[in-house]
Amino acid sequence: MYRHTDLDRRFVHARAAQYRDQLDRHLRGELSADDFRPLRLQNGWYVQRHAPMLRVAIPYGVLSARQLRQLARIAREFDLQDAGRPTERGGFGHFTTRQNLQFNWILLERSADVMDLLAEVDMHGIQTSGNCVRNVTTDVLAGVAPDEIADPRPWCEILRQWSTLHPEFAFLPRKFKIAVSGSREDRAATGWHDIGLKLVHDDDGALGFAVDVGGGMGRTPVIATRVAEFVPAADLLLFVEAILRVYNRFGRRDNLYKARIKILVRAEGERFVQAVRDEYRAIVEQDGGWISHRLGPQQIAGIAAHFAPPAGVAPGGDDAVPDGPPAYRRWLERNTHGHRLPGWRAVTLSLKRPGLPPGDATADQMDAAAALAERFGHGELRVSHEQNLLLPWVRARDLPALWQAAVELGLGRAHTGMLTDLIACPGGDLCALANARSIPIAAAIAERWSDLDEVHDIGDVALHISGCINSCGHHHSGHIGILGVDKDGSEWYQVTLGGSDGRLRSGPAQAGKMIGPAFAADEVPDALEAIVETYRGAREPGELFVHCVRRLGLAPFRAAADAVRRTTARAALETEPVA
Repeated sequence: MYRHTDLDRRFVHARAAQYRDQLDRHLRGELSADDFRPLRLQNGWYVQRHAPMLRVAIPYGVLSARQLRQLARIAREFDLQDAGRPTERGGFGHFTTRQNLQFNWILLERSADVMDLLAEVDMHGIQTSGNCVRNVTTDVLAGVAPDEIADPRPWCEILRQWSTLHPEFAFLPRKFKIAVSGSREDRAATGWHDIGLKLVHDDDGALGFAVDVGGGMGRTPVIATRVAEFVPAADLLLFVEAILRVYNRFGRRDNLYKARIKILVRAEGERFVQAVRDEYRAIVEQDGGWISHRLGPQQIAGIAAHFAPPAGVAPGGDDAVPDGPPAYRRWLERNTHGHRLPGWRAVTLSLKRPGLPPGDATADQMDAAAALAERFGHGELRVSHEQNLLLPWVRARDLPALWQAAVELGLGRAHTGMLTDLIACPGGDLCALANARSIPIAAAIAERWSDLDEVHDIGDVALHISGCINSCGHHHSGHIGILGVDKDGSEWYQVTLGGSDGRLRSGPAQAGKMIGPAFAADEVPDALEAIVETYRGAREPGELFVHCVRRLGLAPFRAAADAVRRTTARAALETEPVA
């Protein structure tokens, strides 16, 4: 993982001290709430439905065990303190689809103390909010994937350093998200980002990037447009700067809902692409691009050196995976992943289990995951797009002991990539923007499919839930997507089918299609069961759910779900009292 420099550390400590001064002035009445608002947002502090929310940056999803223990300490000592919320769970954090972590119940008066604790372990909340370049994300298997063309983490770090506090791009028309993929399989969902970067080689073997622009979810789901088949690696920042300059110049600022770059790309089409090419050419012609950060070989190698494998990690050892009982073999199949180094594996620690919302981890569970990383994973963890944790450096011979420990700690549920390994935003329970709650729907689904044998028979299904059209739960890209909507003050849920984030088994990135009118909350589990049973009855041997949906079309699934709605309506009429 990235090895922080003295400059990195001085920077985050200085930013924490600056924030403390701003907070003190606000609490003394010298800064109004309106004046303080942009200052706290620039450090990741929101005010949500019930309390302040802090979004902590986890660049490209990489965490050390020490950092995770510090997050556990913050959850334990600061989250839920005097927040007017039951504390039987203790403090907790929520890992997001953006590979960040959120705390939802920290008093604003104590926020500077939290920033100091984050700085102690090289962490912060800078640019986790605002109309700027947000956390750059990548494949959770970056640096260890066997199908990797090149490690994307150094490029993510280059983008992070370049974009942090960039004066030209601190006030873009809207927030901006970049994802980088270094593998043949796109596990970073690049097609759904404002900029998607894919590491490739040209015909001569030179390393560079295929560049897609204008992806996004929200009210208008759009798959990114390819604007360059190959940009030399040395010119990465020049080309990204060209894109951001064009967006900054022509992106809409008069309408919040039309301000994302996807709207500009869709409206202008080839004219946008040509404008980027023209701007790129102008940047290159300006002093050969050196003013705008053309990357030299030494710069690239210097950043890459920060991502050497942990001490003690080297190819070798027995690549055979020890056998064990059926439950262990099932866990091997679902929760362990191939590795570029013989004798090693990557392992998912599931944060999806009964009693907690998807992606949530209590302070004790964070400490437990840190302990597993220290014991089995050389002290490193990753946060996945699917809101789980992953250990990227596990010896194959240690898998039985890791499985046993993970199961005992509640982190060993063997359902990665399946129906109950679902993605969900916090929804109306916490978020001020949400129209409906996501957590109760996720809980009802987990209860309905509590039988792991049944879940394994259903197979791979990406189920994504969002509490509003902002799509933080990425419902558009789910094989099954659920969107909470408000109807006259009541919570209803629309269901989409056939979406994809772009992985090989799911096909190219695309948005799911709605199967009909929304369902009441208590109808959702029955409607999903009807959809799933339709698949189980119609699937061909080895056929995945999403492929079955595309082969059959929506009609049979819509009919099955509509039958649930009719049954519910008929039952309501039969129980209605006679006047």
